[in-house]
Amino acid sequence: MTSEWQQQAKRPVSTTLAGPYGHPFHPILVTVPIGAWVGSFVFDIASHLVDDPDFLARGAMWLIAVGVIGALAAAMVGFLDLFAIPTGTRAFRVGLLHMTLNLLVTAAYAGSFLWRHAGEGPSGSVGAGQLSLNAVTLAVLGVSGFLGGKLAYHYGVRVADEATQAEGFAPARRPPGHRTG
Repeated sequence: MTSEWQQQAKRPVSTTLAGPYGHPFHPILVTVPIGAWVGSFVFDIASHLVDDPDFLARGAMWLIAVGVIGALAAAMVGFLDLFAIPTGTRAFRVGLLHMTLNLLVTAAYAGSFLWRHAGEGPSGSVGAGQLSLNAVTLAVLGVSGFLGGKLAYHYGVRVADEATQAEGFAPARRPPGHRTG
């Protein structure tokens, strides 16, 4: 039996801003910063493998910028999802940690963008410090992603209740004249 608190965590604060019941916007939006930042890390590594690395270093810098912008959009709807979780619960504490790590990651990438953009911008292979910062920040992002998965898949935050999910497993109607066999 689902408790009143569990039901509260499944319903959006605002369907217009956070997404409708059972289909939140936050998980969709997080794909932008994750993809951009993983791409920037690949470009950072690749900048050490080619003869003319400038385009890869510039590409990594701009992917970081795209990731920061995407993370800010994901954070806005993520805050709404967090507000749906009752305070004083394990799910809320996990949500706070998830949010804190993501804000730290976003700040680190914003700092990385400024570092890379300083002076005349990137040229040559990406420096060891910038590459290391990217790797460590991606690792922290992975931990935060694990926590986000725990919120959705373990605690069911913003996930449709089991009765609604059961609809997807009901036998589909077969069209007239359809044969099995």
